[in-house]
Amino acid sequence: MQQFFYDEQIRRFLLQFTRIFSGFQVEYGRQENSDAAALLRVPVRYGDASRNAQTIIQENSANFLPATPMMTFYISGLDYDRPRMQEPYHVSKRTIRQRTYDPDTETYETTQGNAFTVERLMPVPYKLTITLDIWTSNTNQKFQILEQILTLFNPALEVQSTDNFLDWTSLSVVELESTQWTSRTIPISTENPIDICTLRFNLPIWISSPAKVKKLGIIERVIASMYDAQGDFVDAIINNDLLLGTRQKITPYNYAVVVIGNQIQCLQQQLIVQEPTNDELAATTVVSDSTLLWPAVIGMYGVLRPGISQIRLDQDDGSQVIGTIAVNPNDERFLIFNIDADTAPQNSLPAINAVINPLASGPGQGLPAAAAGQRYLLTEATGAEDNSAPATAWVGASGRPLVASANDIIQYDGARWDVAFIADTQTEIQFVTNLTTSIQYKWTGAEWIKSYQGVYPGGDWSLVL
Repeated sequence: MQQFFYDEQIRRFLLQFTRIFSGFQVEYGRQENSDAAALLRVPVRYGDASRNAQTIIQENSANFLPATPMMTFYISGLDYDRPRMQEPYHVSKRTIRQRTYDPDTETYETTQGNAFTVERLMPVPYKLTITLDIWTSNTNQKFQILEQILTLFNPALEVQSTDNFLDWTSLSVVELESTQWTSRTIPISTENPIDICTLRFNLPIWISSPAKVKKLGIIERVIASMYDAQGDFVDAIINNDLLLGTRQKITPYNYAVVVIGNQIQCLQQQLIVQEPTNDELAATTVVSDSTLLWPAVIGMYGVLRPGISQIRLDQDDGSQVIGTIAVNPNDERFLIFNIDADTAPQNSLPAINAVINPLASGPGQGLPAAAAGQRYLLTEATGAEDNSAPATAWVGASGRPLVASANDIIQYDGARWDVAFIADTQTEIQFVTNLTTSIQYKWTGAEWIKSYQGVYPGGDWSLVL
């Protein structure tokens, strides 16, 4: 079913036609106490007054005559113009790149804004015929008005319906086709009607259907096949494994990114070997010798809109961690990454105070004194089942030593240390946040890894401007 659309195309040409005849004047005697001519502007309006409205104006009396001078016009014909017909199925494509607009200063900046592709369909040619009636009360008024009008059409006057440079139908010409000097007949009857001079004009116009506007963006995925091995179309769209191989993901120049806290750095692919893998619990560090600047990378595709543009990080489970971005004003190698809390993994365990090696530190020995509610994630085992080698640094007020394994989470209840998370017995995925580094960790069922921070090779992230 065709959708409704209306763009006031014919109405705009009528408005331009009105402006052509809206500034004429006639001499109406002399000004009071002056020899200067008194000028009266001739009004112009579309169509005649309706019968009811005119009856009210005339106070329901035949003794009232319409005010003169006056001009009225109306459409007397709208015909398909076959000689101007062109290829009906032609589609013209134009690529448009905007300049960035600053709403605060209401000015355009020098940087590139959004980019669009406009597909214009071939318009339909019509010939618009407009009849103009000039109402005058005497021949002198008619002479004055016609002398001003007729000098404009030699043989036509160009008009423009819009100032949009993409509108290829905005230009037209108003051509004077014929003139009927008077509406009176000879001999004149006993009645004395107002004299009307009629001018007939032709306008070759175009009627356009809506254009299709597409916003240019960055390719996130290229699908090689639309169907999977079982011939299922829907599963093939959402599944990364396709009939002809793995779905390919495109990243500009195959660059990688590294998420460092609330910042993201862009890296050349060969530099990621200097970074710790995401499986390590230590905070990811900065690649200081990377000279890639985000404005240069983003500028190849468009303009970054702070707080609106996004980076999306693909996760192993098929989900995406999404956040808005802005260039760090102090170091353009980094983007400030404001993560959308709804897309980040939700913690399933209470937060921990730190990740520690219990053999190298303990309460009061590199760590704060034991206090109720403290929680630590252990990287090494401590103590023994038979308590033959107690870990004295982790002995609580009750004198009971701590026995825990690597990857366990321990908690102090105010009297002793207990194992709150026994890693060897946990097979379900869990999430917990380190309060010291603000890094979120994920328990895979076998080990702790960073949940979304770390390195994303080319193809595992996408930029949405």
